[in-house]
Amino acid sequence: KREAMNAFSNDQVLLEKYLVNPRHIEVQLVSDGQGNHFHFFERECSIQRRYQKVIEESPVENLEHSLRSKMYGMALRIAETINYCGAGTIEYILSEQGEFYFLEMNTRLQVEHPVTEMVTGFDLVELQIKAAQAQAFEFKQVDIKQHGHAIECRIYAEDPDQGFLPTTGRIQAILGNATIDYRLDSGYANKNMISINYDPMLAKLIVHDLNRYMAIDKMQLSLNERLFSGVKTNRGFLKRVLDHDKFLDGKIDTHFIDK
Repeated sequence: KREAMNAFSNDQVLLEKYLVNPRHIEVQLVSDGQGNHFHFFERECSIQRRYQKVIEESPVENLEHSLRSKMYGMALRIAETINYCGAGTIEYILSEQGEFYFLEMNTRLQVEHPVTEMVTGFDLVELQIKAAQAQAFEFKQVDIKQHGHAIECRIYAEDPDQGFLPTTGRIQAILGNATIDYRLDSGYANKNMISINYDPMLAKLIVHDLNRYMAIDKMQLSLNERLFSGVKTNRGFLKRVLDHDKFLDGKIDTHFIDK
């Protein structure tokens, strides 16, 4: 307060609660062009480095049903209060005691939206376009259901063993043998040069299966494919995370990578 008074002639300060070992959980929303608001369940985004997400999945492991319902309800209330239209994401921080706090709303599609598409079967891009055209959606909330489990890994051009430093090089081949049923979203083409001037994320690798353990196994197999050969990526690091006991047990938080 003394420093604030000296610097700004105002000693008012804001204290923020520090949450120990929190989880980062978000709820996907899409509101149509007629004032109707829908949630498409939640995503786990706790595996991060430098506050950037690395692995995302849906549904969230080890989350009580009552807590999920409260998160959905709060997200819908926010959308209704601001008369939202289109796709958006309500992001929460979840404490070890089961209390969740509003972090922010991303008023756009998230990088990790494919995991929601995988488990719900809805095309969120299509819904966003319909909302922009002031159309009403031809379904109700009860029609949106989750099926199985989906995991997304972000493929970065970086060296995790060197402090996640960005790497450069020329892509020799983006796809491997494609023997596994996976989805690969990327804006790069073969022979493209990866420079230091852009974000190091090369692609999103997404898999879906009947349950979480089967999805993890499928992701491991997918990461074995020679994706983005010619460039040093974080593929090996992703495999180590997926094989970690705490990750397999769903006992993760936003400090997982640092620890």
